[in-house]
Amino acid sequence: MSAARIEPAELARARQALAAISRSFDTRVVGQARLRETLLVGLMTGGHILLESVPGLAKTTAAQAVADAVSAEFRRIQCTPDLLPSDIVGTQLYDAAQGTFVTQLGPVHANIVLLDEINRSSAKTQSAMLEAMQERQTSIGGVVHPLPAPFLVLATQNPIEQEGTYLLPEAQMDRFMLKDVLDYPTPAEEAEIIRRIDAGVFTPGQKPAAAASLDAVRELQDIVRRVYIDPAIVRYIVGLSYVTRNAADYIDARLAGFIEFGASPRASIAFSQAARAVALLDGRDHVIPEDVKSLAHRVLRHRLILGFDAVAEQVPVEAVIDAILAAVQTP
Repeated sequence: MSAARIEPAELARARQALAAISRSFDTRVVGQARLRETLLVGLMTGGHILLESVPGLAKTTAAQAVADAVSAEFRRIQCTPDLLPSDIVGTQLYDAAQGTFVTQLGPVHANIVLLDEINRSSAKTQSAMLEAMQERQTSIGGVVHPLPAPFLVLATQNPIEQEGTYLLPEAQMDRFMLKDVLDYPTPAEEAEIIRRIDAGVFTPGQKPAAAASLDAVRELQDIVRRVYIDPAIVRYIVGLSYVTRNAADYIDARLAGFIEFGASPRASIAFSQAARAVALLDGRDHVIPEDVKSLAHRVLRHRLILGFDAVAEQVPVEAVIDAILAAVQTP
């Protein structure tokens, strides 16, 4: 299932680069180890990430920390109901002195783009951004402008405020490789955050030295594509996706009844790509079943569509995912 064998020297360079990026991230972000893994998986695979949490849990700080660690161009877009597609992808401006139109590229033309509170932007603006994510290009005035490589979109949404928001359609959420839900820090971590603020770690202008280059990121992406995944694990991945669509035959009837729609083949693709990245993060050149299991919530939580009964009974989607994991035999 791999294109070419990963040489020991390549694996050593990958370990060194990932360790350096992780250390740089940890100097800016306290705790949030799973978030660090999620962002690195997205960076290594080119898959986009949807983050959900209440305000103040370092989503923006984390995105900036990853960008700084790899010398990437970073742009943050604050989504609002009046945000237009041209505010994101760019537009043409008339130059009166020259009597011609000049193309001005939008903030999406960066290596790492943070879409803050994406659910506050209108459906038309969401669609423009999702098109750029999928096609890796924008079209302005009939001219195609490729997006830089690597290119990673981190979209955030706030679950506690619904006024003035536009929920992402389920079909559009499927385009995000992973969805991570952030937790509050522990008391010790929160105390460490205050200590670092007092120490000036987050003072504007205190930008740490880059831990890796964009060329190193491109090499990581190439190595990830060559991480070996056994056919038995591919069958395991496909089995997980299959059970989400035929849950009544495999899991408890009550839980199965909550599922309206199962995961699309994009879930299997996301499992395969992300598991390779998790394996490399662990210093391995091959995927093991535990890599897949560790990703189950992040790959499936936004792809399993639960009905109203699940909401009424306050059944979390993670409970359904856990039942599916238990139903599929581990290779």
